[in-house]
Amino acid sequence: MKLSPNAMPGVEHYAETAAESACHLADLTRPESWSPAAADDALDAIDTLAGALSALGPDLAAALAPVTAATTRARRQLGLGDDEGVAATVDVPGLRRSAQRSRRRGLGPGFKGIRRDG
Repeated sequence: MKLSPNAMPGVEHYAETAAESACHLADLTRPESWSPAAADDALDAIDTLAGALSALGPDLAAALAPVTAATTRARRQLGLGDDEGVAATVDVPGLRRSAQRSRRRGLGPGFKGIRRDG
């Protein structure tokens, strides 16, 4: 897939902000730094970014499917979202899986997530 030379308004800014925030977080944290809420928020961010990039096409969605499978396994290993999540299904050509999604925290009042139809 060929990308456009110019991103839509705000996309480059938010992508750069996400990358900078991830770098700051990586520089700041140690294994003892994490709380359940912080770990869940970081995993939500990974899922959201993978989902946004998956919209670029089925080949990229298939390439990123292991990312959301990995965050689901990480949540299980950390004991996150076992009882409070809502099942989400990711459709990728040739793949079908279900994952537990925990309630979003720390994304601001009224944030309901990014929805992708289709």
